[in-house]
Amino acid sequence: MLNSTAMSGAVHISAFKDAIYKIEGEDLYLIATAENPLVAYMRDKVLTEKELPIRFVGISPCFRKESGTHGKDTKGIFRVHQFEKIEQVIICKKDQAKAEFNLLLKNLEDIFRTLEIPYRLVILCSGDTGKKDAKTIDLEGWFPTQGKYRELGSCSTLKDYQGRRSNIKYTKGSDMIIADTLNNTAIATERAIACLVENNQQKDGSIKIPKCLWKYTGFKEIKAKQVKKEKTKKIKAKAVKAKKTKKIKSKKK
Repeated sequence: MLNSTAMSGAVHISAFKDAIYKIEGEDLYLIATAENPLVAYMRDKVLTEKELPIRFVGISPCFRKESGTHGKDTKGIFRVHQFEKIEQVIICKKDQAKAEFNLLLKNLEDIFRTLEIPYRLVILCSGDTGKKDAKTIDLEGWFPTQGKYRELGSCSTLKDYQGRRSNIKYTKGSDMIIADTLNNTAIATERAIACLVENNQQKDGSIKIPKCLWKYTGFKEIKAKQVKKEKTKKIKAKAVKAKKTKKIKSKKK
């Protein structure tokens, strides 16, 4: 949670009131992304040129008023009120911003290329770009059942928007300059899981695990256990017996 002063350094609260949750009766908001507290962490900082760029990775639960709204996903885990996400945030000088943007985007591409998920990059037009962003490129993964690409990550440069609102500066000689900020999703777990399942499900219903994850999972596929008919009969018999026992007890009462 962040108070309004800290939150408004990263976003304009009035512009995002339909997306973020407020704690009623308190000056607190649930974070929509780790970007919010990471920018707040640097609030009122005066840095030197040598310290920049500063690169952060934030892992956090995120809260958004998205699920069930008109025109949005109403089923599944692609778009939900609470989800986990790893976010990249960079504070840098103005002349470093372009190279840092490319670095963030490369990190995102490397993750989904390693996961073997088909994807494409889309440069957003000004009408689709967020109010705080100067430029945004989305990474969209392929969802076979929907027959279309869906957003899995978003890379943005904000120039000095957040630096100005959060009062993040750096010194250059005798000058004090507002810092630039950039952000990019590394991976939003629920969306990534949905995309992994869709692209790796086999005809028999099993799901292949990408090779890069084998050392973490300890197995190469997710497969439903085949329950033997004899076991099924025994389970049904136990259930019937349990029901009869309950009926007898209730009659005695």
